[in-house]
Amino acid sequence: MEKIFENNRKWVAAKMAEDSEFFIKLAEGQTPRYLYIGCSDSRIPVNEVTGTGPGEIFVHRNIANMVVHTDMNLLSVLQYAVEVLKVKDIIVCGHYGCGGVAAAASNNQYGLIDNWLRNIKDVIRLHEHELEQIEDKEQRLRRLVELNIIEQVINLSKTSIIQNAMATDNPPKLYGLVYDLREGLLRDLNVNTETLSRYERIYGLKAEEATV
Repeated sequence: MEKIFENNRKWVAAKMAEDSEFFIKLAEGQTPRYLYIGCSDSRIPVNEVTGTGPGEIFVHRNIANMVVHTDMNLLSVLQYAVEVLKVKDIIVCGHYGCGGVAAAASNNQYGLIDNWLRNIKDVIRLHEHELEQIEDKEQRLRRLVELNIIEQVINLSKTSIIQNAMATDNPPKLYGLVYDLREGLLRDLNVNTETLSRYERIYGLKAEEATV
């Protein structure tokens, strides 16, 4: 831990050398443009990868960048980001070489986390035909990473928080990105959530009118 504290002191000194009021201004509040929902993998330093500074990107991370509708932590972060911080862009970002995705693709048991990975197995079930056509295991896992990101963006668009936001004048935009650890580059998967319009009768939500 001493290394952590030493690095912290060096970081503070460097920031103060750049701007003596850096921490004073930072303490005044945050107005991030982005909400980033990503994987917990330690190889992805979000601020460095995105080139954003403190206060510019609100972050939620979990195993395999999942958007699960029973995850109160994720939903609380989402509501705060959308309704209080008024973020303009919401990013779901996964990465090739994701251990969670690989574990879900196997038939091995890992303990408690199996219950979480079950959500990725649903992605496999939905896209089983496409995945079975890919013979190379690594390429199949890379495609599963992409499909999982796409499905999580779709899950995001189904939440009442996002549906209510979409009815406002300035709704946030949703993005699905994949990060390549071997290259360090982000790629936009161009997820189209408008295809959900055909399921509006199922997923569509509207505020119930008050009765007297």
